[in-house]
Amino acid sequence: MLAFNKTNFDIFQVCKYLFFLICILLTIIAFKSYSGDKYIYLLFTLISNVLLYFSFRKKAIFFDAFIGVFLWLGFWLKLTIRVGFTDGIFHESVGSFDGSGPAFDRGLLVTSCGMLGLVCAALIRGYVFSYQGKKQESVTQPGIFNLYQRHRKIILILFVLFFISIALSNIYYGIYQRGQVPLTIPPFGIGGIYKWLLLFGLASFSAIILQFEYSIGRSNSFLAAVISLLEGFVSNVSLLSRGMILNSTSLFYGLYKNFKINLIPVNRRFFVVLTIFFSILFISSVFVVNHLRYSGFLRNTSVNRWETTSAVHEMTIPLFVDRWVGMEGVLAVSSSHKGGWDLWKRGWQEVYSDNSTSFFDLNLVNSPYLNANTAIHHYISLPGIIAFCFYPGSFPFLFVCLFIVGVIGAVVEIFVYRIGGKNLILCSLLAQAIAYRFANFGYAPMQSYLIFGSLFMNLVVIYGADKLLAFIYLRDPAQRGLKSDRV
Repeated sequence: MLAFNKTNFDIFQVCKYLFFLICILLTIIAFKSYSGDKYIYLLFTLISNVLLYFSFRKKAIFFDAFIGVFLWLGFWLKLTIRVGFTDGIFHESVGSFDGSGPAFDRGLLVTSCGMLGLVCAALIRGYVFSYQGKKQESVTQPGIFNLYQRHRKIILILFVLFFISIALSNIYYGIYQRGQVPLTIPPFGIGGIYKWLLLFGLASFSAIILQFEYSIGRSNSFLAAVISLLEGFVSNVSLLSRGMILNSTSLFYGLYKNFKINLIPVNRRFFVVLTIFFSILFISSVFVVNHLRYSGFLRNTSVNRWETTSAVHEMTIPLFVDRWVGMEGVLAVSSSHKGGWDLWKRGWQEVYSDNSTSFFDLNLVNSPYLNANTAIHHYISLPGIIAFCFYPGSFPFLFVCLFIVGVIGAVVEIFVYRIGGKNLILCSLLAQAIAYRFANFGYAPMQSYLIFGSLFMNLVVIYGADKLLAFIYLRDPAQRGLKSDRV
C-alpha cells in the first residue's frame, strides 16, 4: 500500500502509478471487447508495454524513448481505445481490413513482431552505450560558449528577432507549410534552409542556449526556457502544424535528463510553471493553426465542405489518439492481397511530388485525399515503419528491418552526442526528429536521406562554428579565462 506524507510524497511517482492504473483499466475493457484471440491481444499488450518500459529504463537513450512513445501511442493506445470504446472502428482508412477476429489477430502479430525487433536492438545497445555515468564535468564547446557568455543578452535578442523573422516571412510567402503546396519557391536553395530551420534548425539553437544556461549556473533560467517555447510556438504556427509538442517536449526532456545525469537538483516549480506555459501555448497554437488552415486566410481561398468537416473532426478529443501513425497502416497492409516483394520494390520507388498523393493512398487504402485539390493541398496517408516493412508479408524480414531501425537510431544518436558537444538536450531533439521520421515512414522513403543530410549539416555547422570561435578566442591570452560556473 502506497502511503503519502510530507517526506515521501512525489508527484512523479503519483503520475506513474496513475498511468499504470489507467493502462490496466483500458486493457481490461479492450480485452473483453476484442473479437479475436484474446491471448494474442495480451501478447500484443505485453510487448507494447515492454517497448515503452525500455523507453525509460536507466540504460535507455533518447531514440528509445521517442520511438517507444510514438509506437505505443500509434499502436497499443489507439487499438485499445478503438476496440474498447468504438467497436474496433478506426478514424483513418484501413483498406481491405474487414474487422474480423482473424484480421485483428494478424495485425497484432505483425505489430508485435516489429516491436520485438526494436526491443532486441535496445537490449543489445544497452550493453554497448548508455548515458549512465557520463556526467559532464566541463564545457565541451569552448568556442561557442565563450561567445555566448560574453554576449548573452545580445544573442538572445538576436535569436528572438531571427526566429520571428523566419516565421513571418514563411507565413507571408508560403515557402514551407505542412500539407500545403508551396506558394513561393525561392532560389539558391533558400527553401531548403527554411525547411531545416523550421523543422529543427531553430530548435537546435534553443538546445545550445539551454545547455549554456545550465553551464553558466543558470540551470533554471526562465528567460531561456520561455524563449525556447516561444520559438516552438511561432515556428509551428508558421508551418501550419499542430506538432508544437514534439520539439518542445524533446528539449525539456533532454534538459530534465541533463539534470538527472549530472546530479543537479530538479527545481519542480521551474518545470511546473513551464508546463503550464507550454500548455497555454500548445492549445493556442492548435486554435490559431486551425483558423489559418480552414478559414482560407493564407491562400485566399473559400472553405469547401470537405475542409470544414475535417476541421471539426480535428478539433475533437479523438484527434489526440488518431493523429499518431500506426495501427491503421498495419491492418491495411496485413489484410491486403497485394503484399509481396513487388509491392516492397514499388514502395521504395516512390518520389516526392507536391501535386499527387502517396503510393500507400493509391494502392492500399480507400483514401479520403484522392479528391483533394492538389493545386493547393498536399495531403497523404502514411503506413508507418512497421506496415512498410511488412509489404513483403514476411515476419522474419519485418523483425530484421525493425532491429536495423533500432541500430540506426542508436548510431545516429551516438554520433550526435560525440560531434554535438555531448549536449544531451540536442541529442534529445535530434533523436526525436529521427524517431518521428521512422514512426511516420512510408512516403518517398528513398528521400529519407534529406533529413539525415540536414541533421549531419546541422552538426557540421555547430562543430565548425565551435572550432573557429575556439581558435579565435583561445589564441589570444586576453580572450581566455571564461569558465563554467558549474562545479
